[in-house]
Amino acid sequence: MTLDRTKHPCFNENAKSQFGRIHLPVAPKCNIQCNFCDRKYDCVNENRPGVTSTVLTPTQAIIYLHKMVELMPNLSVVGIAGPGDPFANPQETIDTLRRVRADFPSMLLCVASNGLNVAPYVEEMVELNVTHLTMTINAVDPDIGQAIYSWVRDGKKIYRGRAAAEVLLSRQMESLRLCRQKGLTAKINSILIPGVNDHHIADVARVVAEQGADLFNCIGMCHVPNTPFAEIIPPGKEAVEAVRRQAECYLPQMRHCTRCRADAVGCLGQSVSHQAMTLMRQIASGIESAPHRPYAAVATMEGVLINQHLGRAANVHIYGFENNQVQWIETRTTPPAGDGDLRWQQLAEILHDCQAFFTCQAGPAPVRAMETHGIKVIQTEGLIELVLKDFFEGKPILSVLKPSACQSGCAKAKSAGGCGCSA
Repeated sequence: MTLDRTKHPCFNENAKSQFGRIHLPVAPKCNIQCNFCDRKYDCVNENRPGVTSTVLTPTQAIIYLHKMVELMPNLSVVGIAGPGDPFANPQETIDTLRRVRADFPSMLLCVASNGLNVAPYVEEMVELNVTHLTMTINAVDPDIGQAIYSWVRDGKKIYRGRAAAEVLLSRQMESLRLCRQKGLTAKINSILIPGVNDHHIADVARVVAEQGADLFNCIGMCHVPNTPFAEIIPPGKEAVEAVRRQAECYLPQMRHCTRCRADAVGCLGQSVSHQAMTLMRQIASGIESAPHRPYAAVATMEGVLINQHLGRAANVHIYGFENNQVQWIETRTTPPAGDGDLRWQQLAEILHDCQAFFTCQAGPAPVRAMETHGIKVIQTEGLIELVLKDFFEGKPILSVLKPSACQSGCAKAKSAGGCGCSA
């Protein structure tokens, strides 16, 4: 699907009053420590990056997104911007993006990162049609960068001083080049820190322009107590604008930034509402239920009984419940075998509108993938119509886990200990 990139209010000022964005706070960990940053996860009075009312799991984030889209139909962009770094939390980030794309195919997807660990996930972002990247680059000279960062953690290794700045800059340039080669629209944020990099921002703009960046956003440092830069007086509007004019020689400037929180929602400049904060906290605590998924999927050989191993199902039957009756909806083809866990991720996307999957037996890998996507796997046997009627009416379903039920062809299928098949 071709997406209309002009609907991103951060990248297009003309869209800022018409279209809104929503940040899903699923990425709490960060892999660098900036000397101006203190990430407070529950501070309702601050409007800056690194702050959120709560942190959500990918499942909770999708529940929240469904409800907010109902309240704000003009939301056009789903972003992940922390409160840490999306790619210091790659599993949560990619899982969330995958679910959003499955449920909201017309949404723009956006990530905001420091760039350290973006490169390994560029191909997955392209696969999910992520359209926009914001990367924060505060220095392109390691001698200046070492004054900005306390440490940089690459995998299990921690760098400090100039080495930290060198590693970060190298990864940032690599990530920016890759993202632009793959067609992502790239905006560079640069935090103006008086006495540290205020004389250097134009150089940052020049270098990132050479790497293909599309837009530049110079942001004045916020005053954050209890940080190494707490004593530095933030720059005034005039100072920021003067630097923007210098940087404008190389790239178009974003002048309408509102320094969004990691849980921002709505149009730019619109504060996170009490309703949104309350909803997030309710979902995080388990008070709110999952979005409505009207269907259930069944692995069946003939369309009458629940009698097929999930790994052997070339297709699955989809059922709904209306007028107190189980109703067949359609048959969906399952992804072909041979792609490992990717097969089950793809199947979970195919079953995005199903709340449960019924099969006579399933291995741990597909069960894990289904449940990660909010689909409950129920291993049982019986007449489809009777079992599903009980399920849709909220009655308990008897789980039947028999080793002999495995139809994967595994040599151990009939052994006393079961097959342990992951198919």
